[in-house]
Amino acid sequence: MGAANSSGPQGEPQGQEQEEEEEEEEEEGKGEAPAVLKDRTASILPDGSWVRSWKSLLSNVGGALLGLERVLGTRNPLKTGVQAPPSERLPPLLEKEQLDRTLPQCVALFLPEFPVCPPVGHRQLKILGFVAKGSFGTVLKVLDCGQEQVFAVKVVPKVEVLRRDTLKQCKEEVSIQKQVRHPFVHCLGDTWQGQRHLFIMCSYCSTGDLHTLWKSVGRFAEAVVRLFATELVLVLAYLHNLGIVHRDVKMENILLDEQGHLKLTDFGLSRHLPCGGRAYTICGTLQYMAPEVLGGGPYAHAADWWSMGVLLFALASGKFPVPPEKDHISMLESVRSANYAVPPSLSLGLRLLLSELLCPDPQRRPRYLHHFRSHLFFRGMTFDAEILRKQPVDFVLGLQRAKETPMDSAAFSDFDLDLSAPSSQPCPG
Repeated sequence: MGAANSSGPQGEPQGQEQEEEEEEEEEEGKGEAPAVLKDRTASILPDGSWVRSWKSLLSNVGGALLGLERVLGTRNPLKTGVQAPPSERLPPLLEKEQLDRTLPQCVALFLPEFPVCPPVGHRQLKILGFVAKGSFGTVLKVLDCGQEQVFAVKVVPKVEVLRRDTLKQCKEEVSIQKQVRHPFVHCLGDTWQGQRHLFIMCSYCSTGDLHTLWKSVGRFAEAVVRLFATELVLVLAYLHNLGIVHRDVKMENILLDEQGHLKLTDFGLSRHLPCGGRAYTICGTLQYMAPEVLGGGPYAHAADWWSMGVLLFALASGKFPVPPEKDHISMLESVRSANYAVPPSLSLGLRLLLSELLCPDPQRRPRYLHHFRSHLFFRGMTFDAEILRKQPVDFVLGLQRAKETPMDSAAFSDFDLDLSAPSSQPCPG
């Protein structure tokens, strides 16, 4: 729920979202499988020639069948870990001519996680503006005409879900956001689907996002950095305790509520990662990615703490510790060769925290709540989320509220759900 490139304080790109195929190494079945198991597996796996004949017959339907064919031709429903013999495997599907095909305009993709029509309470919605471009979709500001309340709705094209093979990630995002409930998390609301799009609704934060605020100010006072760091520590520790790694912690994914407090959002790249588990996907935003992520893993939850270190460095100094690069290989070289010189004008506690978070060795980074509670930089701070929320952030509320980007109506003219319908006309499902 990849993001559009944004610019740093001098107009430099902050880094583009990078996603590559998951390369997690799973243990394959070793030795000879029992005869009974092999018989059952062979009876369930589709015959390679049968799949290829259907592929030829339905080739005019377009590239949307590629994901279905991959499922039929390569996955074992019994999840036994036994690979199909070479004779039953499909030829490579990702040939250039197939990738170049345009997916059909109308793609029906059923996801049990998404009802096939909006909930009764959200049948009359009107688009008010464009909010942001998220990891896997566009975020809009909408008015619920029935409740007379403003919400944010992320709209994810199903064509892109199939094209980028991110069906599993969409399910993971919804699963995670339904599980998460925290004062500093932008929680999930209702979800539904039309014929061509998935819709994810959540509350609307009128104060804007942290990146917009940072660009208008340049750098924050240490008292503000300390407050934001405390809130971010609380939410990341909460997620990690649930086994969730966010993988895209950055200023653009931190909204500010009506009291000026943080709301971490966009779980489009997040995943469940149990204790001791490792990930290998190169994903996130280049300037915030930890060296172990840029190198293709293995990595774990400690990667989020590196991203937080980059974020705090920028908030406190007005610039990023490492300039952006064009790709993850160049970025990795820059990250490894950088000296991360912390401005001497910062306090000893903050300089110490930044050097610890930006440690190349993930095992040496602070990564548990007690590491931060006892840290010099957080001396005197409470780590009680409810107490923190009771006090408005005057620094944020005293600034001019972020201006919304005007909506380009042409960009949304093909919605199967008519979000721009007048209040007297219900939206189709």
